[in-house]
Amino acid sequence: MILSNKQQVISQERIFTVLVAPHFTEKASVEGDKSNQYTFKVSTDSTKAEIKAAVEQLFEVKVAGVSTLNVKGKTKRNQRGVSRKKNWKKAYVRLAEGQDIDFTLVD
Repeated sequence: MILSNKQQVISQERIFTVLVAPHFTEKASVEGDKSNQYTFKVSTDSTKAEIKAAVEQLFEVKVAGVSTLNVKGKTKRNQRGVSRKKNWKKAYVRLAEGQDIDFTLVD
């Protein structure tokens, strides 16, 4: 069990389901270089406290702040009609000064 700033109890299983994947785009790279910020795809029902706890535990870093936003799925049109991509949630995680996450390490 992990206690966050608000003393919310987060189970170990929940920690591994909060973060879905890192989100690499040109905009995310520019923001990451400028303000020590990383972007993740997260589960749609996750909270900022859960995201902070998950990043701190999985990557062993200190998180300074978390911002989230819901991304609406795009509507696509093809020969067979209209389809819609799924909605998803994005989290911008700002790390404390001197902290770093290296996604290229392979153990």
